[in-house]
Amino acid sequence: MKHLLKLMDLSKKEINEILNLADQLKFEKKNGIEHHLLKGKTLGMIFSKSSTRTRVSFEVGMYDLGGSALFLSSRDLQIGRGEPVEDTARVLSRYLDGIMIRTFAQKEVEDLATYGSIPIINGLTDYCHPCQVLADLMTIRERKGALSGNKLCYIGDGNNMTNSLIVGGIKTGMEVSVACPNGYEPDAEIMAWAKKNGKFTCTSDVKEAAKDADVLYTDVWASMGQESEAEERKKIFAGYQINADVMSVAKKDAMVLHCLPAHREEEITAEVFEAHADEIFEEAENRLHAQKAVLVKCLGK
Repeated sequence: MKHLLKLMDLSKKEINEILNLADQLKFEKKNGIEHHLLKGKTLGMIFSKSSTRTRVSFEVGMYDLGGSALFLSSRDLQIGRGEPVEDTARVLSRYLDGIMIRTFAQKEVEDLATYGSIPIINGLTDYCHPCQVLADLMTIRERKGALSGNKLCYIGDGNNMTNSLIVGGIKTGMEVSVACPNGYEPDAEIMAWAKKNGKFTCTSDVKEAAKDADVLYTDVWASMGQESEAEERKKIFAGYQINADVMSVAKKDAMVLHCLPAHREEEITAEVFEAHADEIFEEAENRLHAQKAVLVKCLGK
């Protein structure tokens, strides 16, 4: 595996190989077994968008693997002052063994891969969030024993999380349903692909989407960069909340996931969040293990 730019680039086999390796690395970490599989390797981490989980999990992950991570804020790089991405890619390729980038435009990630000569890992763009969804799939498989045959329901904005969840869910054999307000649906091409390749529905009816779901998932109503729309979005998304009423139509043993940070009493009630906190924070922890697997696949021998 050369890069992780988006989940659409990976086969079901490749996704499962990442998840299997993530399980192994998690077991070894929990049992104090060293796995310095990237000894001497250096990962550059470019952040145009700030983050808690992405920065800490990648930095700790490289340390666990015997390598090192270098935090690179776009404010500190010439890329933030207008240097073309293709030039930055070619320079950094001569210093580093890999780059993780968390930014706005998907094209910036794709251009790094095109012009650079080292592995590029997408830590998040406005289009997709593959690392988060690999951790989500890992968590679902841990809790449910399998991915195929489960129904995954996402409620909220048809954003980068939704795009990646649809692809990850369909590729691993899950039924995927999405509930979004009209005009806030996921990427049209991704939805067309999902309908052709699996069982997929998108509706504005929350309860219709949540009916008999094995997994319920939500995200904030206003993502990073949409702060100016926050108040307007509160009105538009008011009915798109995971609450006791929505839980009542899902399966009795349904699990709840959230990519965090969570705004309690907006996209999810405090009651539901706390009832499923173990699942949500296991999901957050699994970012570390899933990303370590991606690092080994991309930067390893």
